[in-house]
Amino acid sequence: MLALRRRSPLRLSPEPDGPALALGRAHEASGPARRVFAALAAGRLSGPVIWAQGPQTEGRLDPEGLLAFFDPGRLVVARCRGGVDALWTAEEALRSGAAPLVVVEPPAPPALTPVRRLNLAAEVGAEKAGGGGPLCLILTPEGGSAAAVETRWRVEPLPGWASAPPSAGGGPARWRLTLLRDKAGPPGVWEMGERQGAAPAFSRAA
Repeated sequence: MLALRRRSPLRLSPEPDGPALALGRAHEASGPARRVFAALAAGRLSGPVIWAQGPQTEGRLDPEGLLAFFDPGRLVVARCRGGVDALWTAEEALRSGAAPLVVVEPPAPPALTPVRRLNLAAEVGAEKAGGGGPLCLILTPEGGSAAAVETRWRVEPLPGWASAPPSAGGGPARWRLTLLRDKAGPPGVWEMGERQGAAPAFSRAA
């Protein structure tokens, strides 16, 4: 079994106290804006993004919506017949070390053994790639609670956000990122706002 190495985390914002994710591990995000979390991570990495979708996934990915975070030309989507297939696809992608980010959307939160397999596959992939990654994100339905994840997040739009452009009377989108569980530290809450032509802005919530 591979020994877990200490690696520099992936920082989702330039602020030193901003949210961060341990590379070579599996993390979970739930909530209505969980895909925003994955897109944010993709924007902080380079290289292909493999996105494995299980059945009953809520809607197709919108390239226009991803442009604010990363180039959708980097995206490889695998539409799988079942949750087991989606987890297997993610595991194989992680083990290959070919992609710095692997996202999986199973129809239900995975149990202990599948998540352990994802973590081990990410470790193998990191050894092959010779770097800190890859990173695995598990996007689960509302109230999801996947076992054995490194961190667990809930991501939701802030009240009053507007999807219309400013010219149409709208404003920049805003979200709340709540860290519910972290094996390496305390929980926390951040607010994130979209900025035209720049990386999203973060602030630590009280």
